Amino acid sequence: MGGFHLSGTVTDPATPSSPELVCSVSVSFDRCKITAVTCTCGNKDIFYCAHVVALSLYRVRKPEQVKLHLPISETLFQMSRDQLQKFVQYLISVHHTEVLPTAQKLADEILSQNSEINQVHGAPDPTAGASVDDENCWHLDEEQVQEQVKLFLSQGGYHGSGKQLNLLFSKVREMLKMRDSNGARMLTLITEQFMADPRLALWRQQGTTMTDKYRQLWDELGALWMCIVLNPHCKPEQKSSWLRQLRRWSSVDVCPWEDGNHGNELPNLTHSLPQGAHGNQEMRPHRTVFTRAIEACDLHWQDRHLQHIIASDLYANYCYHDNQEGSLFDSRGWPLWHEHVPTACARVDALRSHGYPREALRLAIAVVNTLRRQQQRQLEHFRRHKKELLHKGHTSITNMEGWVGHPLDPIGTLFSTLTESGRVGEEGSNTCLDLSDCSSVVSRAELQRMPVQRLLGDGESYVALAVETALIGLGQQRVMPDGLYAQEKVCRNEEQLLAKLQEVELDDSLVKIFRKQAVFLLEAGPYSGLGEIVHRESVPMHTFARYLFTSLLPHDAELAYKIALRAMRLPVLESTASSGDLSRPHHIVSVVPNRYPRWFTLSHIESQQCELASTMLTAAKGDSRRLETVLESIQKNIHSSSHIFKLAQDAFKIATLMDSLPDITLLKVSLELGLQVMRITLSTLNWRRREMVRWLVTCATEVGVYALDSIMQSWFTLFTPTEATSIVATTVMSNSTIVRLHLDCHQQENLASSARTLALQCAMKDPQNCALSALTLCEKDHIAFETAYQIVLDAAATGMSYTQLFTIARYMEHRGYPMRAYKLATLAMAHLNLSYNQDTHPAINDVLWACALSHSLGKNELAAVIPLVVKSVKCATVLSDILRRCTLTTPGMVSALHSRRNSGKLMSLDKAPLRQLLDATIGAYINTTHSRLTHISPRHYSEFI
Repeated sequence: MGGFHLSGTVTDPATPSSPELVCSVSVSFDRCKITAVTCTCGNKDIFYCAHVVALSLYRVRKPEQVKLHLPISETLFQMSRDQLQKFVQYLISVHHTEVLPTAQKLADEILSQNSEINQVHGAPDPTAGASVDDENCWHLDEEQVQEQVKLFLSQGGYHGSGKQLNLLFSKVREMLKMRDSNGARMLTLITEQFMADPRLALWRQQGTTMTDKYRQLWDELGALWMCIVLNPHCKPEQKSSWLRQLRRWSSVDVCPWEDGNHGNELPNLTHSLPQGAHGNQEMRPHRTVFTRAIEACDLHWQDRHLQHIIASDLYANYCYHDNQEGSLFDSRGWPLWHEHVPTACARVDALRSHGYPREALRLAIAVVNTLRRQQQRQLEHFRRHKKELLHKGHTSITNMEGWVGHPLDPIGTLFSTLTESGRVGEEGSNTCLDLSDCSSVVSRAELQRMPVQRLLGDGESYVALAVETALIGLGQQRVMPDGLYAQEKVCRNEEQLLAKLQEVELDDSLVKIFRKQAVFLLEAGPYSGLGEIVHRESVPMHTFARYLFTSLLPHDAELAYKIALRAMRLPVLESTASSGDLSRPHHIVSVVPNRYPRWFTLSHIESQQCELASTMLTAAKGDSRRLETVLESIQKNIHSSSHIFKLAQDAFKIATLMDSLPDITLLKVSLELGLQVMRITLSTLNWRRREMVRWLVTCATEVGVYALDSIMQSWFTLFTPTEATSIVATTVMSNSTIVRLHLDCHQQENLASSARTLALQCAMKDPQNCALSALTLCEKDHIAFETAYQIVLDAAATGMSYTQLFTIARYMEHRGYPMRAYKLATLAMAHLNLSYNQDTHPAINDVLWACALSHSLGKNELAAVIPLVVKSVKCATVLSDILRRCTLTTPGMVSALHSRRNSGKLMSLDKAPLRQLLDATIGAYINTTHSRLTHISPRHYSEFI
């Protein structure tokens, strides 16, 4: 080891698959940093190879084993001229192929009087270390960083490449935390590769969006640049260089936009806010993923108040009167920090990222105290103006840029900073700014009397502060952003925050915070997403309210239900929802139903609304008053039939759990919801309709006989005639239903009477589809059966097909009414038309059956049906088959099977009515032959001849 250079050999032991490997390793270092490495192993990676790590650790752990040399320049200085010549010649001899050309060139330059080398005093010494003014930073293989990122991007998210890129980003954060200047260098190399990704241009041309995971990587890239430019120790020239770089990337045509709409920007379809949240969008240039970092370059850390907040736990002013909008301290005398919340939180993130956790915590607490004070001020303001605002029925969205789902994730940053504060060492870390006068606001004597944890109030903890911050952010009324990605991000960010909250165990102090925040959310008007009136396009609160409901329920059920019921609304689907806005000149109320803006996540939002309702139904089991309230809310606010059906099924399951008696109130709720589904889907197509109808009958059966009677009596508002007869009435009249309900004879008769009335009404309304079911249902009542039969006869002439009439005719014969069957068969024949070539027509069996029936009834009936057959059937084979069958047995007797005992006379082909049938059959054969000859092919004609 010489001066600032370490070299050695490292042996990789042999394995079954590879021989022993000896590597020559060389490491340069300067001011506790490794600045350059080489190793003959040839491994290419962003990180040091195992051999470099082994040699470095060997030097750290066994310094006495490493022979130390003076810098080579000192050794050369001690040599005589002969020794120097010997040294140089030996060096050239050992490495002659590598160094001989260089040695020759240097010798020529030294011997030349005017050469550049002779103008400089002395010579460089790599073993002596760098000059004190030189830049010193850890060694980073830039080429390898670029190659690795390029490789991961080319894999397009497969083979865990997304995970690898996230690991690289984590490495950058780790470098920033260690205050390693390579962090920015490495991020620059990563960004260059991201910008060079060929898919960007392709997606732009095709108008397609990038994948969600890839989009999230870009977000992280933007957030990291924000952290880098907000480094409190950053030099102005560094910041200027980064700013130029960021502007260059941002101006590139394919640079992704912040809201994720890049490549397929849709026209603004927001109707209710022409000049509002989404208005004039085309006028302003699009923000890219780097825009916030570019804007952050204008921020600085020179504000005295900010410096005091960051520098000390004990900065306060107890004589301060908190009575202005921009007060520096709250009523307790604790510091506040008034700045655009996401920007203030970006500062917190920057402090954390650059290894200043204690300072980040101080600023985070000041920001949270500011949020709490602002919340209190908003509540007071709304209470003062409540009457006039509610009277007008208007509300404004006070925050066009919500904190949840924001690109900088301000609430997530505050939450993490506060919950991780317990891990920060008590001794703290170096402060980021050297503030010698940080205690100028309070005397030193006062400072000494204050406890170290003065940042927190009585009974408060960092976790409690984090929870309160999350509740404030999640409950904020905010506009739904434009674009699919931004809207999905709102959902994702909300779910991430709620997942963090669910990890926190609620104690009494936290329940107190929940209560306080829940009351604020209900009473804070336009500042809260749960205020009395919300803007039509504000982000719904269903997911958040479900969490609040389940958390508050064991401690304050009344408050829990108030929150959940208030959150059930979904104004964007209400055609008459108030869209007025106090902050803008246009107060527009949409009069066109379903004319809502492009809410890409609407199906997810509706499913969350359904989940909230289901949670309330489950909790309200056994409480009829609450169940009634929840039912009203569902009927008023949920518009999707599939979601109402799901709730009806959920209620039914909860009401009929095996381990307890059925909850009749909940069953009635289930039935009410089922009836609503029936009404909604009656006139619209729904592929689950049959399932819904069957389920409703099951539900009504569980509720009781009066429910079944009721749905049958009002069938026309709930079912189609076909559903009412084939599913509802048939199921009600089945033995299983009678057994299930333990009905007595009187109840059975009442139910049967309702079913028959329904059947006749349906048959009148839709005889084609309901006549057979009506006859079946009316079998046991003579008058009803006669009425149903008459309905069929009346409809036969106009509205019924031969197939339907034949089916009913066969049913009549089966029930022992052959004359009625015959009557219907003749009506069916009148509708039939079989041409000469339809010898496989499905109606042939019906025609043969009708003729057999007529034959069995007698000669007169056969004589009446033959003219109909001749008129309707032109197919020769069918006619000859009928003719043959008619000559086998005597009319009026039971056919074929009993023919041996028959002493009657067989019918003659020469006389009526068979003569007419014979002539028709011969005519049909002649026509068929003519027709086939007319259309015959030459080959078939020669065969025919």
